Parts: sequence; structure tokens; C-alpha cells
Amino acid sequence: MSAPETPLGGKRRFKPTFWATVATIPAMIIMLGLGTWQVQRLEWKRDQIELRQERSVAPAVSLDSVLDAPDGKEFFNVGITGRFLHDKELYLAARSSNGNVGQQIITPFEMADGRVLLVNRGWVPSEKRDPATRSEGQIEGEQEIEGLVRFGGWKGYDFIRPDNDPVKNFWFYVDFEAMAAASGLENVIQTAYLDAGPKANPGGFPIGGQTRVKLRNDHFEYAVTWYALALILAVIYFVYHYRPDED
Repeated sequence: MSAPETPLGGKRRFKPTFWATVATIPAMIIMLGLGTWQVQRLEWKRDQIELRQERSVAPAVSLDSVLDAPDGKEFFNVGITGRFLHDKELYLAARSSNGNVGQQIITPFEMADGRVLLVNRGWVPSEKRDPATRSEGQIEGEQEIEGLVRFGGWKGYDFIRPDNDPVKNFWFYVDFEAMAAASGLENVIQTAYLDAGPKANPGGFPIGGQTRVKLRNDHFEYAVTWYALALILAVIYFVYHYRPDED
């Protein structure tokens, strides 16, 4: 079959040039690789969302069954009994709720056996960091509470991890060892903490139920974007090199 003719009667052939090929092929490989990586991230994120949703609505399990599990049971619902040690409050900084800046209140919770579990009681606006401004919510005496099990540590990349400031009681992530030392408490459980459920506290603060069960999942859009860019680059490469035959 002969090459197609141009409107002027000439013929065109695909004649790739060296440097354009050297630049295009690696770029396409990178774009296709990033698209495939986003597909993998999409499946991982879907699994994470499903896991969180299933565990968060499952019947409550005992705290010890969670702590003894070799593979962990993060996001399972747990019920515990004890009392809050409000004078040992810790503050997770840079937290927002509905666009409002504030902190999340971490309060040590002493159980009957003497062990202490850190409990994220929920969010308060910056102006209510001082416990005196939300005294109604500083519930006293023995309490039965439920919440979701969480594991501590920084969840992001290490190179952007901010430093906690125990002296100022300013925390960006849960660090069991440092928080136990800052509170001066012994027997602090250092493998898990509890995100309190959404049950309202007297006075309205702290606002519980801060666990993110539903996660944002944009990986499908990202994958389509990278694959589309690879396709566009391939089309440009082909059109650019589909030239009139000079022979």
C-alpha cells in the first residue's frame, strides 16, 4: 500500500527524529508509570475506606483483645470504664472542624486496673483551649465511654514531620512515650489510644467523633489525567513526525 498523498500531491511518512524520541519515550514511560501507580493507590484507598467503615460499625470489642492482636485492630469500636484526668490534658494543634481552626483534646483516662489510656475527646475552637472556658464538659467521676482505636505516630512523610513541643503542650501527632513523660503518669498504654465517639459532651465541647472514616479518594481522576497526558504526548509525537516524504 502506498503512503497517503497530501492535498498538494505529496506523500507523508512517519519519520521519527532522534532527540524528540529520546525526550518523548522516557516522558511517556514516567506518565504511564504514574498513572499505574494512581490505579494502585485507588485500590488501596478503597480498601482503607471499606476497612474503616466496616470496623467502625462492628460490635464493640474489649480493649485487651485489641492490644493483644498481632496485626492490630485500628478503627475497631471499644468500650472502657474509668475516669478522666482533666488536669493532664494534652493538645493536638492545627486541627480544624468545618473550616474553623482549633485543637483536639487528648485526656488521659485511668481505668480500674490502674492503666491509663489516652483519649482524644474531640475538637474545640482555639478560644476554648483553656478548660475553664468549657468547664461543663470536664465530666468527673466514673464514666463509660466508647470510641475507635487508633495507633499513634506521624502519618505523613518523615521529611515534613513537625516537631512536637512538650514544654508548651503543643502536639502535632500522638507520641505515646513523650506524652506519658509530659503528663508525669505511669502505666500509660503506649500502643494505642482512643478517638471518642460522637456522643455530645455537656456544654457542647469537646466535639467528639473526629475520626475520619470516609476518606477523600481522587486517585481515579489522577490516573485518568496521567494516562491522558501520555496519550496526548503520543499523538503530538506521531503528528510531528508524520512528515512529507522528501525522497
